Amino acid sequence: MTSQSLSDTSSRPRLPLSKRLPLHWLGLAPFAAFVILFLIMPTMYIVIGAFRSADGGFTLDNVIGLNTASIRSAYWVSIKISLASSSLGCLIGFCMAAAMTLGGLPKFVRGPLLTFSGVASNFAGVPLAFAFLATLGPIGLVTVFLKTNFGLDLRLLGFNILSFWGLTITYLFFQIPLMILIITPALDGLKREWREAAAILGATGPQYWRMVAFPILFPSILGTMALLFANSFGAVATAIALTGSSLNIVPILLFAQIRGDVLGDPYLGYALAFGMIVVTGIANTIYIVLRARSERWQQ
Repeated sequence: MTSQSLSDTSSRPRLPLSKRLPLHWLGLAPFAAFVILFLIMPTMYIVIGAFRSADGGFTLDNVIGLNTASIRSAYWVSIKISLASSSLGCLIGFCMAAAMTLGGLPKFVRGPLLTFSGVASNFAGVPLAFAFLATLGPIGLVTVFLKTNFGLDLRLLGFNILSFWGLTITYLFFQIPLMILIITPALDGLKREWREAAAILGATGPQYWRMVAFPILFPSILGTMALLFANSFGAVATAIALTGSSLNIVPILLFAQIRGDVLGDPYLGYALAFGMIVVTGIANTIYIVLRARSERWQQ
């Protein structure tokens, strides 16, 4: 290399550090570290553990072990609870969101309702279980009030907070607000011109909803239902705190396998968790696909 080329290289202006290293990406570093440490790495550890034996070798026995009567029953009960809570959550949440955005409710209701929905959609675990036990439990506020003042015994009527419907009703506390938060932007996206055009063409209100609004909203509703299904299927703390071991569902069965008891099988627990990942992954994929389709309609 000649002295002339060296002098040209040394005299060439250097790019600023902000151009060579985009510092604005550093703002995502804490989030990326959180996702890697607490989501990706634990998920990969569970997936690998589902196919690992006690001596560290590869095996399919853990996954094959899921095909037992008790585990199949636990998955089926969990799926039924998730379907019930997601269906009811979608129906009630949609009606509340529609009344807020398109109905005749006062405008000042929107702010408090959305704020409460944002808080309640993340309210789960032991506090939620305690709240429902204190309200609808054997000696809960509502249970004692109905029995004392009206002679209605919820247990004699067949209701038990520690049962299938008791856990489903408990899940509705965060399922309904989540539905409101997700479906409200979709309802806001319904253009007034569509309704006016339908009215000009002679369509009634029910015909507008059946032929115009509902087909547009259907991907959002179905996708949100899939998200609510995954949200309910993966709920662990609330189910354990509320029902203990009285209900045979996957989260409780998983907890029994990995909590460290001598009778527990951690590798079977990994397989149970792997099955939950598959189910919730399918549900979330359906939500993402249908959500993208709905957004294309409303652009």
